[in-house]
Amino acid sequence: MSRAQLLLAQADEVYARLRQRLAGLTDAEYFWEPVSGCWTIHRDASGAWISDYAEPDPDPAPFTTIGWRLVHVANCKVMYHEWAFGPRKLTFPDLTPPTTAAAALERLEEGHQLLRGELEGFADQALDEPRLTNWGEQWPAWRIFWTMIDHDAHHGAEIGCLRDLYRVTGGSLLNRE
Repeated sequence: MSRAQLLLAQADEVYARLRQRLAGLTDAEYFWEPVSGCWTIHRDASGAWISDYAEPDPDPAPFTTIGWRLVHVANCKVMYHEWAFGPRKLTFPDLTPPTTAAAALERLEEGHQLLRGELEGFADQALDEPRLTNWGEQWPAWRIFWTMIDHDAHHGAEIGCLRDLYRVTGGSLLNRE
């Protein structure tokens, strides 16, 4: 098995696990705030849909909702593809957060298919060629794919745990005062 085939197999396996954890995701879960003060997806004062974010991250960073984490994973896939393999025009603010769980899952699938499509055609020697990240750093192509695989595994596990909490709490707040 080539290195590219190995990365593709791993990407598919981890993504399948992420999608399994997202099966049946409802809008109620997508917007659920398990604790007060969560970063989430919501309308701002002007009525525009936004995803909470600050640069640099606050310390400690706020707890994030299922929706925030899902949009983060989906948007990162789109942005990594855009800057490593695409026209390098999109920025995170260009990506209006999806307003439903179904729309977020569509963006996730779009981002995955963009990256997967690139990887399918990769020769092993091309994996070592430098590619641009959206923050301007150069990485070898293999690191772009490896980072997205790790990203899916990391946030997929978090989302799975949050969905379990949603199920066992009936969607109520966890920090009762």
